[in-house]
Amino acid sequence: MNQYDFGQLVSGRSTGFKSQMLRFPLRVISQGYKAVVILRNFLYSRGWLKIYHANAIVISVGNITTGGTGKTPFVIWLCKFLQQRKIHCAILTRGYKTHTKGQETRDERRETKIDEPAMLVESCPQAIVIVNPDRVAGANEAVNKFDAKVLIMDDGFQHRRLARDFDIITIDATRPFGYGKLLPAGLLREPVDSLKRADVIVITRSDQVTGEELIKLEKKLLSINNNMIIVKAIHSPVCAKTTDNKEISIKELKGKKIFAFCGIGNPDAFLNTIKDFGANPAGVKIYDDHYHYANKDTADIRKKAMNLKADLILTTQKDWSKIIGNFRFRQTDGGQVSISDFQPPIPFAYLAVELKIISGEDRITSLIKDCFTGRIHPLRR
Repeated sequence: MNQYDFGQLVSGRSTGFKSQMLRFPLRVISQGYKAVVILRNFLYSRGWLKIYHANAIVISVGNITTGGTGKTPFVIWLCKFLQQRKIHCAILTRGYKTHTKGQETRDERRETKIDEPAMLVESCPQAIVIVNPDRVAGANEAVNKFDAKVLIMDDGFQHRRLARDFDIITIDATRPFGYGKLLPAGLLREPVDSLKRADVIVITRSDQVTGEELIKLEKKLLSINNNMIIVKAIHSPVCAKTTDNKEISIKELKGKKIFAFCGIGNPDAFLNTIKDFGANPAGVKIYDDHYHYANKDTADIRKKAMNLKADLILTTQKDWSKIIGNFRFRQTDGGQVSISDFQPPIPFAYLAVELKIISGEDRITSLIKDCFTGRIHPLRR
């Protein structure tokens, strides 16, 4: 079952006897998963599981659901905020590694691809990006080797072994609570009540729901923890960037026939953004989250786009970091040619997007500054 079909199943959109039969064992497994999560959180809360305290300020950015919630764009926003104030920071990420499988031709052999860290390195060149599934080891490396003063723990809400000064949670306004059920019956990684541990909630894609839905979501969050800071943010498209680093403005994209593809947690959000700026979707190809693209995949995408007479092939920056190797070099009879010498019949590009805070920015920046001045007791978790 692919990611799309799974989403249809757990959301209840797929109906019929077969779907009902499949959902039943998922609910049973979900109860076992819930028990483990609750027990683990209880042991950490009571101090019966050891928590490591790094010699630095630690800010955790995470979520309570699987799939794209805008966590990585917010990490980039936070990192830039710190860099503007000349604060030396490091980003701790576990990374998602994918490898080419099966037989490889010479031009298919390439280094391991890591999607989110690649985005972080490109977007935050002055920050140290530590890729290590062991957050404690990563924190030690960042502090002892690179003298980082602030550690941003990407996807850190469930990784409680490393103490943090405060927790920031990103929640996608279009599907905030993972259909109300824990994995694998839904998309929740832990119960919604776990948000009691959160200090800040960033509601992303807040422009893709109605004002009434936003108010309802905010009330729900405050009923769980009325002390949390609620921030509203949007994903603002900046331009499209092609293989030869050409920038196509959003105005120029309007009316173009676009073949879109992606392998992210919330593909609907990406497709809605394309529609919102007035492009004409010629076709769509959805892959599983963290999908590894081989040369045959990009060839298939190009073929589909050509058949549909698309003007442009567009993807996300996260996917771009994994397909760019497919264009880096091409083997010809005369030897290798560089990316600047190879341009496909239809341009490939990614949509550059910036996270913009539209409400609550003053409150979250004040919280961060308070942490630096010691008004929030460090290492309190």
